[in-house]
Amino acid sequence: MSSRRSRSRQSGGSRITDDQINDLVSKLQQLLPEIRGRHSDKVSAAKVLQETCNYIRSLNREVDDLSERLSELLATTDSAQAAIIRSLLTQ
Repeated sequence: MSSRRSRSRQSGGSRITDDQINDLVSKLQQLLPEIRGRHSDKVSAAKVLQETCNYIRSLNREVDDLSERLSELLATTDSAQAAIIRSLLTQ
């Protein structure tokens, strides 16, 4: 057990078991396209966390790109169409 976890348990902080950590890492692994199907291969928790961070960054870049494209689209449409699109997006 790592010294960090030992200190956390001794300080009376919230306690999480190794089984709970393993379960959460497994759930994260199932959400990641890069490593989703690798049940036969052992993937370390560090790798899952690293891939999770990479995937979140990728999703953020995609959201930024789509937002920019939407802004450009709204700027080139007439105001009535833009209002309709905006109302659909806010529902």
